[in-house]
Amino acid sequence: MSYGVLFINCAFVLYTVGVWSEKIQGNLKRGHLVLFWLGIVCDVLGTAAMGEIAKGHVAGMIPITSEFHSLTGIIALLLMLVHTCWATVIIAAHKESWIRKFHRYSLMVWLIWLLPFISGAIVHFP
Repeated sequence: MSYGVLFINCAFVLYTVGVWSEKIQGNLKRGHLVLFWLGIVCDVLGTAAMGEIAKGHVAGMIPITSEFHSLTGIIALLLMLVHTCWATVIIAAHKESWIRKFHRYSLMVWLIWLLPFISGAIVHFP
């Protein structure tokens, strides 16, 4: 298994546990924030490693699928970053109403993040 696959799967586990535990608890906590940040770090490391692997294999890929994966991957990573930075601000500000409502947006970001995660698995691993 490559480091890219390992880090992307770690990102999936960390971000999924963070989002779903926050959703189930209905309250954003510092532990969720830690999981979000660790998920982003793993996603960036995995994406970088996958980029190195893909350089040698891009010629054989279907261009439209590859472009979809790349575009959704960039969008998802940016949304994760905004989501996590916003969570950091909310925790720092101690706004109880924001803390209780934050989970509404977490699930949407997680679902968008699943698009490149799933498309990457489909496209790159026949």
